[in-house]
Amino acid sequence: MVYSRLARRLRALEIHSFKEYLAYVGSCKDEMEHFINALTTNLTAFFREPHHFDALANYLTKRPQTKRIWCAASSTGEEPYSIAMTVASVFGTFTPNVQILATDIDSKVLQKAREGVYAQNSISQLSYDYKTQFFYRGKGAQTGRVRVVDELRKMVQFEPLNLMSPNWCVDAPVDVIFCRNVMIYFDRPTQRKILARMVKMMCNDGMYVAGHSENFTMYPELVAPMGKTIYRPVV
Repeated sequence: MVYSRLARRLRALEIHSFKEYLAYVGSCKDEMEHFINALTTNLTAFFREPHHFDALANYLTKRPQTKRIWCAASSTGEEPYSIAMTVASVFGTFTPNVQILATDIDSKVLQKAREGVYAQNSISQLSYDYKTQFFYRGKGAQTGRVRVVDELRKMVQFEPLNLMSPNWCVDAPVDVIFCRNVMIYFDRPTQRKILARMVKMMCNDGMYVAGHSENFTMYPELVAPMGKTIYRPVV
């Protein structure tokens, strides 16, 4: 998949080898964004790993003073919009006193996320109430597509962010962090470094949501399990 993405970029630039392309990336600052976009993996879906959103709803119900939720590696938007739907459902409003920040390193997926337009079959598993409350159904040339309603889109702030960067555009303290199936792409020392930075930003009774392929029980000094791939900060 990555090979085909990079190969398309080489053809567009009329470059004939990957070695030549890497040299070009090193000499052209603007090309780095295209290179990053080609390397990132963006597998996502609405309410993927649904137990996480049940846990979020339970957390919000018990802790209605929640102020900030950060969705790291938000991809094309299905995950942060699922968070927003959960928040709106729990509080019964599109304007709760909760900030939802969604970040990703890939500029192309961020643009798609901001637009909030998806194939209609991507919401086939959602309830009728969620489909009608949170999505517009496309007509005419847009038949077969849906768009997130404006009120829900306004609940989510999308920003570019590289988890390896020394500076993050995230205000602290953060109550809930969704960082799912991202850490698997880093080695253990880098995982611990990023996790430690995130935990340091969290409320003492915060909730950290990891992906199904991730396990952080080897870092008991940072987090403790509080559910299936869900952790709390160790104070």
